[in-house]
Amino acid sequence: MILTFFSFRCVSYPIDSPNLKVKPRSKRSASGCIQLGVECYGGGLWHTWFDRDLGISGRVLVRTKTEDGKETVKQRFVKIDKPLARVSTLCIHLQTAEERRAFKVNKEEHMTPILGTQPAASVLAAGAKAQLTGSGDDGGADVKEDAWAKEQEPLLMDLLASELGVDKKDIADFELNLFDCQPASLGGIKSEFLNSARLDNQATCFVSSEALAQYVENGGLDNDEDISLIALFDHEEIGSQSAQGAGSPVMAEAVRRISSALTDHPHALDPDVFSSTIRRSFVFSVDQAHAIHPNYSSKHEKNHAPMLNRGVVMKTNQNQRYSTNGVTGFIVRELTRKADITPVQEFVVRNDCPCGSTIGPIISAATGIRTVDAGMPQLSMHSCREVMGVADLTNGLELFTAFFTHFREIDDALEG
Repeated sequence: MILTFFSFRCVSYPIDSPNLKVKPRSKRSASGCIQLGVECYGGGLWHTWFDRDLGISGRVLVRTKTEDGKETVKQRFVKIDKPLARVSTLCIHLQTAEERRAFKVNKEEHMTPILGTQPAASVLAAGAKAQLTGSGDDGGADVKEDAWAKEQEPLLMDLLASELGVDKKDIADFELNLFDCQPASLGGIKSEFLNSARLDNQATCFVSSEALAQYVENGGLDNDEDISLIALFDHEEIGSQSAQGAGSPVMAEAVRRISSALTDHPHALDPDVFSSTIRRSFVFSVDQAHAIHPNYSSKHEKNHAPMLNRGVVMKTNQNQRYSTNGVTGFIVRELTRKADITPVQEFVVRNDCPCGSTIGPIISAATGIRTVDAGMPQLSMHSCREVMGVADLTNGLELFTAFFTHFREIDDALEG
């Protein structure tokens, strides 16, 4: 019996972005204003979140009952794309000259969003109390007050109930984020830029998904000896050490389980066989890259300064902040040559500057799979609103499609 050695082509990337997340006890009020308790998630440029129109999205747990009266809890998703909240700046007339020169943000004291004014909420709050205590229009039914619900802003609970079409008292919990609800737009004198929130890294989510879909639609799976997949990980902005982060067992377990599912050979999960699968596999770790800023050009090493609309950026760092090495870098460069598409740009951080990192080294260390780090270039990374080149979306699509199409023949040409 012949044992087929599977190998994997994977595009992996984080999906999270710096954000404002609602605290477990959300109720806040001060100076006649209704506010919302939030926690700053990730390393955001928090000054860019001031004076933005913020909507609310996330997951809500709702109590329901089955036909036989059994209580269950359902997870419901909600996205309220309206300017519900705002973090306002202090007017210039109330700032000292020193405060104007250096805009310093205290994330606990200055980042609490305003939802509304208290007079408008007082009547609704009284109604909520009546509903919970059974003194409203429910015939005096005794409803046990939820200790968690007591700590939530009543207006927020009303809003969630209305959006989901449920009774407010049935909301058991939530996991909510604030987001800039201004739509994405094309910018620049020739519309050559894409201005949007969360380009880092949901631009890659879109482009790589499109590349995989095109590869399948064009018959790429017909004679494919590799397994092509994309992997999305949460919590990259805070270190990836979570149940669904790149530092979890998810990637290694996925490779093992897929290998097992696609063969019934008794030795499919033999350590030596599985090691061969790992050796033949390849991970394209993709996270947005830093384009050179024309007003801060000294921040880039002059021979490694990627530009907008000039191609995907390959990242190299000899201190292993990025996972690219001589062989994995060659494979990506060869992809562009083979497919006759825009060559990759190169990024190496200056020796006197700190270097960020990606999930590439985390995945390669945890799985042993060869990995390269790359990304589409952008400006304003970690801002509430970022910008990238429109042409680089096409450059990314072409490169990822070439990866799915040509990787095997390039890898087979490499002598071990």
